[in-house]
Formats: sequence, structure tokens, C-alpha cells
Amino acid sequence: MNILFMTIGRLEAFSAHGIYPDLIRQWILSGHHVYAVGANERRTGRRTELFAEDGGLLMRVGIGNLTKCGLLEKGVSMFRITGQYRRAIKRAFPDVRFDLIVYSTPPITLARVVKRLKSRDNAATYLLLKDIFPQNAVDIGLMKTGGPEGLLLRWFRGQERQLYALSDRIGCMSAANVRYLLQHNPELTEERVEVFPNCVELLDCFVSENDRIAIRERYHLPTDRKIFVYGGNLGKPQDIPFVISCLRACADKDAFFLIVGDGTEYEKLNVYVEAEKPSHICLMRRLPKDDYDRMIVACDCGLIFLDHRFTIPNFPSRLLAYMQASLPVICCTDPNTDIGDFVEKGGFGWKCFSDDPKNFILTLEKALSADLRSMGKRAFACLRERYDVSAWAELPLHTVGKSSDVL
Repeated sequence: MNILFMTIGRLEAFSAHGIYPDLIRQWILSGHHVYAVGANERRTGRRTELFAEDGGLLMRVGIGNLTKCGLLEKGVSMFRITGQYRRAIKRAFPDVRFDLIVYSTPPITLARVVKRLKSRDNAATYLLLKDIFPQNAVDIGLMKTGGPEGLLLRWFRGQERQLYALSDRIGCMSAANVRYLLQHNPELTEERVEVFPNCVELLDCFVSENDRIAIRERYHLPTDRKIFVYGGNLGKPQDIPFVISCLRACADKDAFFLIVGDGTEYEKLNVYVEAEKPSHICLMRRLPKDDYDRMIVACDCGLIFLDHRFTIPNFPSRLLAYMQASLPVICCTDPNTDIGDFVEKGGFGWKCFSDDPKNFILTLEKALSADLRSMGKRAFACLRERYDVSAWAELPLHTVGKSSDVL
């Protein structure tokens, strides 16, 4: 069958490793033809590009900036993306009829693209729900419910509901996501909402002890301390002032912190590091994925931070990178996500709430006295059991032939 896949991420080549390329490869291995659409944000200096890939075509559409930019610029880009994607798909794939359309949030503003193609091709539609917008923005104060912003919020909420209505099936990252979606959208039925977690192709990331030491030395990391690594976005959702408070409070602990990433709040961390020059922290800009994956294998424990104000149950995909590297995980989050419950139940991590640095310190002390290697092995075993993409890739395909009439 012909599958159209849409995301606003850059979307690397089908041969790359990541939650979307891994999924696409599984479809291709099953004999399907994939037309994948990602984005080139303005800051990249690249316009719309089309590449032939084994098993399909990959297009990156030139759009405005959606990340590492102000709220106004992001809002304008989100408004424009519908027309940009619609025109690019029409030009690049003029004669293709799609059997299945798979798309991820963010953004919710692809609803009109989905509606047009669903109607034209009588295609089945599957939403990969990776965040719940606009409520996530309201939770951390990026959008207000009153005044002019309230009007914008209601418009986005209308777009969100339209996207849900157009989706024959909605795949959520965890059981808490499913419960939240059904509770706050009573028009949805249980039959249309299911768990479809972030999942990856399993890789052998084993390195010897000598290799671990060599990797640390390459990046000027200590070889005699346990390294706690955070890799990923450094933005409002992570509550960087709280992260800094936690790091500052850990100065006298026998732990070293490696922070790798980028985002709108990176400079706050950089200012702290430059001003206080803490000896227990290394801050790096985002690395190429292969380099990052190789580096974290030499670490001891992964970190996840989420703002305590979130009411939506986030489930960050960076957890899988830690599990792939056989690392246990500390989840310092709001009380609504179930990611901390998951790592504790699996026996490879700890949870604490992100409303007081003391919670993090107590949890860190537990990790420092634990057998992190054994817990890391349990993390990889759980990844193999629960998040192998080969076990999940067929789920959206079952939607074909069951397309709803909601247009």
C-alpha cells in the first residue's frame, strides 16, 4: 500500500536511527511504499527538497521556524504550515493515491491537509500523539486562557478537536495519555484510542570497560565518578531554573553531570556554568545523534526533567536512548506522567516530583548507592520486551479498510 507519513521534524534518511526512520523501515520491509514528509526550518537555510530513498520518497518542506524561536514567530509558522505542506505534497506526489496517512503531533494545524487527502483518497488516518497542545502550553504559562490569547487558545483547541475527529485511530505514548485523552475529549470512543508507544530498532550498544574509559577521556569527562547524563531539549518544559537549583545543590555529591542539548533555555544553563564554573558539570551543545548515542554508553544513569506544573502526561522519547544504552533513569517530573511509575515498576529507575530540589537530592543519593550496571541491564531487557519497533509497526496498518466518515 501507499503510506503518507508527515511530521514537522527534520526527518532524517530512512536509513537513520530514530523513532520515525525505524518505523518507516519496518513498513518498507513489509513491502509498502512510503512517502515521508518532514520540514526544513528557515534557520537551516534550506528550501523544499525531495530525495529518492529505498522503498519510497522523502521530502523536506521549507517552512518558518518552529523551534528555538519566540512564541510569535512560532505561532505564525504554525498557521502557515498547512498551506506549505498541502502545496508541496501536491507538487511532489501529483498522481499518488494514499491508502494510509500517518502523522504526528506537533503540530495540530495539519488538520486541513489530512482532511483534504482523506476525502480525496478515502484513506485511513492514524495520529501518533506525541504531545497534547495547546494544554501543554497553558500548563507552563506560554498561553493564557483570557484576553486576546484566550481567543487564540480556543482556535488551537478547535484545530486539536478537528484533528482528533479526522483520525480513525489515535496512538498514544502511554496508558496515562489514553486516559487523559478520553477524559478531556468525551466525543472520542475507547475503540479509537490506543497505546502506540515510542519504539525503536534494537541496536547492540555494548562497549568494553576500556572503551568506556576512552570515550570519557575523549570528551574530557571524569573516569572516577558516576556520570548522570541529560540529553535533549533544554526549553520551558524542562523548567531550567529548577534544573539549575538541583545541579547547584549537588555540588558536594560524588556525582558528575553531563548536560547535552539545545533549546530556548540553553543560555540560562550556560550563564550559570560560565559564572559559577561548577567542577561537577559539563554542558555541551547538541551533538550528532551517532556521537551522542556513543557517548552516553559511557555514562552511568540517565536523567529526565519535566516542569511540575504539567497536567498532561508527557512521556519523553529520550527515555529510549537511555534504555538502548543500558542506563537506569531518574525521572524528576510532574505527578501526572506515568514515566516514573514505568521505570520503577521495571526495576531500572526512580521517580521524584520536580517541585523541590530536595526530592532530586534524595533520589540521587539512592542512585549513587545502587548497582547501576545491573539496573541498566534491566533497562535494555525492558526495551527489548516493550519497545521493539518490529512488534508495533503493523498497528497503524490495521486501520486501512476501517476509515470513518468524519470529514
